[in-house]
Amino acid sequence: MTLQIEWLGRIDYESALALQETLVKQRLTNEIPDRLLLLEHEPVYTIGRTPDQSSLRAMRSATDGNASPQLPHPLVQINRGGQATYHGPGQLIGYPILDLRARGQDLHRYLRALEEILIETCAHFKISARRREGLTGVWVENRKIASIGVGVRRWISMHGFALNVCGDLSPFYEITPCGIAGVEMTSIAREASNEADPSVKGVGDFVAEIFPQHLDALLQA
Repeated sequence: MTLQIEWLGRIDYESALALQETLVKQRLTNEIPDRLLLLEHEPVYTIGRTPDQSSLRAMRSATDGNASPQLPHPLVQINRGGQATYHGPGQLIGYPILDLRARGQDLHRYLRALEEILIETCAHFKISARRREGLTGVWVENRKIASIGVGVRRWISMHGFALNVCGDLSPFYEITPCGIAGVEMTSIAREASNEADPSVKGVGDFVAEIFPQHLDALLQA
């Protein structure tokens, strides 16, 4: 299947979200082929549309009496599943805009395929990563190196994955990442201690290389 891959560099979250919305509409009407957007974000927190916002640990009392988050970076509520997470420089973001009607309409298999691609990417950097039973994402022992949160609109996918490559992980300490108490976040740079610090673009190039065939092979298995 045709897949166009584009490196966007570092852009703000709202711009990337607006671009995804446009591409999803175009994919629904077959104006464009499947797309994979690879990028970095300016610092931002996101959370899915859920009444449980306990993962936003930094809370204060607003003047109207309602609880609102007090975080060092902006917070955006979006139409993916899941609790709060952080995106920022040093993190590879992947937004696949895919027609899952042509790939079995199986969201579970799609999530596992994304995990497998990220596990293979870690292996390329000599990091032994894995899944954890009952949890979505990719782990190195008990440390989380990649998060996944997807949205689907009439079986067209949006949102996607965030792989920690390098850079500052301290903004994660302001929240309970993905709602998992006590989770420790890690990165390729931390785990691949015998390697030169990888660049986000370099890791993105590897993901772009393996993503097309690997995704279809996994979803067709």
